[in-house]
Amino acid sequence: YAMLLSLIFLIVLVAAVVGFVFRHEIKTNFESNLNLALRDYNVTADRHSEAVDTIQRTLHCCGVQNYSDWEKTEYFTQKGIPQSCCKSQDNCSEEDLKDPSKAKLKVFVDGCFFLVTSTMESKMSVVAGMSFSIACFQVI
Repeated sequence: YAMLLSLIFLIVLVAAVVGFVFRHEIKTNFESNLNLALRDYNVTADRHSEAVDTIQRTLHCCGVQNYSDWEKTEYFTQKGIPQSCCKSQDNCSEEDLKDPSKAKLKVFVDGCFFLVTSTMESKMSVVAGMSFSIACFQVI
């Protein structure tokens, strides 16, 4: 039992240290993967496209840095900006989404990268506190 608790303690400790030390690399990888997901969006209906839609709907954001990131994608030339960027699904036509000047008024203009990373950083203190309390409990 003591060995199992020691192993869990070490895993929590290593995860916390690795997360802290490599946080910049995690951000960089997340940004590049988000850019790749936008580039390959809906080429095949895969889980990456679903993840992009979920992030955009949940955090009320669009694109990586802003909504204009979609203009560089193949999906934009075919269908415009995705519906998941729309502020209101009822007031968002495909013609509006193909025109960036009209789309600016109907979609979320903020990018998802900043929102996701700021959300993660705000939750890190909670995760760190819980990890520390579990580790203290294990030591006792």
